[in-house]
Amino acid sequence: MSEAFPTVGLLGGGQLGRMLIEAANRLNIKVNVLDTGASPSKLIAAHGGHIDGKFTDRASIQKLAASSDVLTVEIEHVDTHVLEEVARDGHKVEPSWQTIRTIQDKFLQKQTLVKADVAVAKYEELQKGTEEELSAIGDRLGYPLMLKSKTQAYDGKGNHPVYSAADVPSAISTLKDRPLYAEQWADFSMELAVMVVKTKDQVLSYPTVETVHEDSICKLVYAPARNVSSRINAAAQDLARRAVACFTGKGVFGVEMFLLRDGRTLLINEIAPRPHNSGHYTIEACRMSQYEAHLRAVCDLPVAADALRMREPAVMLNILGGADPHSHLRIQRAALALPGASIHMYAKGDARPGRKMGHVTLTRDTVAAAEAALQPLLDLVAAVRAERIDIAQPKPSPAPPTPQLRAQPGDARPPSVAVLMGSDSDLKTMTAGLDVLERFGIPHTVRITSAHRTPTVMADFATAAAASGIKVIIAAAGGAAHLPGMCAAYTSLPVIGVPVKASVLDGVDSLYSEVQMPRGVPLATVGIGNSTNAALLAARILGVSDAEIRGKVQGYAEDAETEVRGKDQRMDQVGRQEYAKGMGI
Repeated sequence: MSEAFPTVGLLGGGQLGRMLIEAANRLNIKVNVLDTGASPSKLIAAHGGHIDGKFTDRASIQKLAASSDVLTVEIEHVDTHVLEEVARDGHKVEPSWQTIRTIQDKFLQKQTLVKADVAVAKYEELQKGTEEELSAIGDRLGYPLMLKSKTQAYDGKGNHPVYSAADVPSAISTLKDRPLYAEQWADFSMELAVMVVKTKDQVLSYPTVETVHEDSICKLVYAPARNVSSRINAAAQDLARRAVACFTGKGVFGVEMFLLRDGRTLLINEIAPRPHNSGHYTIEACRMSQYEAHLRAVCDLPVAADALRMREPAVMLNILGGADPHSHLRIQRAALALPGASIHMYAKGDARPGRKMGHVTLTRDTVAAAEAALQPLLDLVAAVRAERIDIAQPKPSPAPPTPQLRAQPGDARPPSVAVLMGSDSDLKTMTAGLDVLERFGIPHTVRITSAHRTPTVMADFATAAAASGIKVIIAAAGGAAHLPGMCAAYTSLPVIGVPVKASVLDGVDSLYSEVQMPRGVPLATVGIGNSTNAALLAARILGVSDAEIRGKVQGYAEDAETEVRGKDQRMDQVGRQEYAKGMGI
């Protein structure tokens, strides 16, 4: 390899390659792209070294190898048998063709991880791909489970959820003629990801991030992950590094994993042997982007561990195509108006529903501040998605029943406070607090779900709340008052309990239940029936990162002071007895 000007041969010319070349240009590294036509990558590197051909074509790959010092990939669906041949002829392939071949087959990928004692969900292979075989596996693994294609599966394509035995025929029909395996359902509270850099002598990792998916496509990345302890952050990075250490070769690997509802268990979902969607944030938020790190690793250039640290928190939003072929341009124009937004468009031409057309990254002092600044763009994205649903009318993907988080009628904004009641009889108690939320203009959703009568619905609601944009939960319940405490157990959001006075014990039973939560599951509790204070506390929590709400809280306090002073002046003027008459005493 030339010391001054290494040449990298890249199989695939999509958006990942485009950003890889942007990093290569700064390092004076030439990149030859193998892809058909004027792909996004070729458009920003004008030279004669690119090759027009498929990255599965033998002659094209051999030609790329002959003109490059090292071959790498930005998509794993390549012909590894040809890569094996060129490696045998002395050409460098990073990561190794063995690694790419193993990761291409997700079943083989899982087997490799299990042999290295890396945690994954339980799984079983389908030898014949029949309904009877899948039913037998369902009896062993339990339902729900996920039926997966071993190969050619990405962005949810090649996967089919099986919620019960009744879903077996449709799952087998949908994925017929594919090599299959079934995986036990991961009952997760959050999806996490870690970018790992494997060099010739070390395995390093970026911070743990949270990924939020829509229709099985990554929509948002929160960096660092929200409401994740330092212990989980470190454990996720350690698990990711151990997983990548199972494979040979150098480069950047994207590791996706699940954090289960117990808040402790991490399971690897899958690994990509290349830069990854969940690592786009590194361009702005870290000293060294995942793209530069990949180039340095495959070219044996130094990679310092501290260069992977985060300089400032960030939120990354994928710009996905809608029904309108120019829908992504509407989002781009809106993003241009956001202060401090970094916009990356991929030059893919017209949009298609679900197609990745670009991304936007916003950095701030905190993830919460970045999320709040990004909200206008999220509102527009939601509107574009609604157009896609109305116009394209795609067949809805089956999903477990989960409560929809929507604001009150007439409020188009996504709710930031969820008010939960164990029974509609609690509405009388909660009305005063709801009035406060409406007075402050805080978007909220009001739902009825019982910890005893609908425990699964309650758990699903609390688990999904953070990913749906909820920032605070207010939960009211009488008697044993399990609803607030169980919500606190299923979410890392702040939960405020409102003890409700029941027909016996005057609500003291509810108060005692809520203030006696076990260590590690905090629950803020207000006075019996005092939903006003619950709403005010929720507003104060939101006000930490929202100056407008903070101002309204201050105004409420000033109004209360004015009211008390007015009463004092009135009593002083008319005397106690006359004042009492006015009160009906």
